[in-house]
Order: sequence, then structure tokens, then C-alpha cells
Amino acid sequence: MEIGKIPPKILERIVLNPIRNFAIQREDVFLRPKTGEDCSAVTFGEELCVLSTDPITGAEKDMGYIAVHINCNDIASSGAEPIGILLTVLLPKESTEDTLSDIMTGAYEAAKEIGIEILGGHTEVTAVVNKPVISAAVIGRTDKKGFIATGGAEIGQDVIMTKWAGLEGTVIIAKEYEEILSKKIKKEFLENAKSMKGFLSVVKEGRIGKKLGATAMHDVTEGGILGGVWEVADCSGKGILIELEKIPIKEETKAICQAAKISPYELISSGSMIMTAFEGEKMVSALAQKGIESTIIGKITQGEKWILKNGQKYPLQQPKSDALYRVKF
Repeated sequence: MEIGKIPPKILERIVLNPIRNFAIQREDVFLRPKTGEDCSAVTFGEELCVLSTDPITGAEKDMGYIAVHINCNDIASSGAEPIGILLTVLLPKESTEDTLSDIMTGAYEAAKEIGIEILGGHTEVTAVVNKPVISAAVIGRTDKKGFIATGGAEIGQDVIMTKWAGLEGTVIIAKEYEEILSKKIKKEFLENAKSMKGFLSVVKEGRIGKKLGATAMHDVTEGGILGGVWEVADCSGKGILIELEKIPIKEETKAICQAAKISPYELISSGSMIMTAFEGEKMVSALAQKGIESTIIGKITQGEKWILKNGQKYPLQQPKSDALYRVKF
């Protein structure tokens, strides 16, 4: 299999179908696993405990910072408030104390920005990894009425995208390959790309989307923006039409992707959120008032999944291995 997320068909056959057919299904489980759904939820009376987990494997710099933000993004995308996070840190045997210190300093920084606690976890040096790996689990809370699923899109809704395609991937590549890129792109672009680290959270837009009636929200991770919109449509059992030319991309991202010979549309994009809502312009306006850039990039439809490019319609394919794993210099 290719590096990256397990393809949806294999995921369904080997992982999700057996879970669905498992003999035990508790009444207090509110939301069960599904392709495209990043969270599960358990009922506690009228309140929901929302849970999500994600690893960091594609970056070595700012790992702790990124791990906290991307996991909390999953919770925010469900309309819940992140409360705390557990971190499992696995280090190769040649690691130093500075390696662990850097990871945890970044984690503390991100947790402070969001307003959550680090609840615990596990740290270990092991011979089974050849670079640091972080796996995190985050917990959040909301009520049943306030929960928003990835699969909640409705026909006729606008598809709204916040910020820019390839956001997280831009930051990772800029930092991991800084020396190489310094010879290929403008110094100003490289510095701007690294500073995009400050836009990785979608907690604010999650609150706005919930308040203004978004029926589906999904943070854009592996597979990039095209993977993200495919997951929203597929999880909702709906069609979608995306206008490729409307997808916003920073010039810094374009320059880095051109140098790395990858597509920005398929590059990991944590920090960007997909929302679906009627009267999308109101959502765009509300986000702008809070300083968050957003764009209407398409519509939820009845039928198939399409991309509109240069006036021609092409099938929107299911997510592939992320472009981050295909970087070439």
C-alpha cells in the first residue's frame, strides 16, 4: 500500500465494516466510525463527550505544536469545545532530551493558544521508530443539538472553504526543506511560508459555523482540499460541484509546490475548514468580521462528485496519498 491514509475502499472492508458488524453496540454511543468522520461521540445525559485521535508522522519540526492543533481541529469541526489532550510520544534511540523538550514546548504553546489542558499520555524511546512519532487523543464537549457531523451536508448548500489550500503542508515543507528551498524560491516567500504556522487552528471558524447554521464541517487534512470536499460529499451521501479556480492558494504555496513538483490541491491543509450552509455569503461575511478569510468554492448537489476546471467538468476522485509524501527535489 502507498504511504499515507488507508484508501477508503480498503478502510471500509478491513476496518469499518467489521466495527459496524461487531456484536456489541452500546446505547450510549452517539456517533460511530464512518469514512470522513473524524470524531466519535458518547452520550452523558443531554451532553456529548466528543473524541478524536490523530498522529503526526509527516513532520519532524514543530511536531508538538502541530499535533495539538490538528487534533483540536477535529473537535472544533464537530461543533464541540476542546477540553484536553493526551499525547503519546515515541522517540528513536538516538534522540536527546532536547528532542523531547522541543516537542513538549510546542505542545504547551498550542494548548495555551486554544485554552486546553494536556491531560497526560506516554513518552518512550523505542527501536521500532526511526524518527519521532506523536499520536494524540483529544476530548471535547457539546450538547446533542450542537453536534455537527461531517456527513450533514444538504442539497443546494454552498460549500465554503476557510483560508487557503495546502496550508499545513506549506509550513511543513518550508521548515523541513528550508535549506533546499532557500535556493529555489524568494527568501520573502520562504519566511512567509514558515509564519503560516500561526493559521493552523480552525477553532474560531468552528464556533462561527456552528452559530450560523452550518450543517457539515470538516477540517482539511491528508488528501488536501480535493480530498476534504470528497469526504464531505461521500460522508453525506450527496453530490458536489467544486470550481477549481475559486480555491484560494497563497503565492508562497504555489512557489513551494512548483519547486517540490506536487499539487497544492492534494497537499495536507490543516488550518482550512470546509463548511456547508445555505446563504454562504452570510457565513463568509461573518468570518471576515473575525479576520478569517473564506471563499465559496462550490455547491452540494444531488448526484455525482465533479470538479469544474476551465469550463469543463471532471470527476472528483476519492482521496489519494497526500502530496506531502511525493515531495521531490
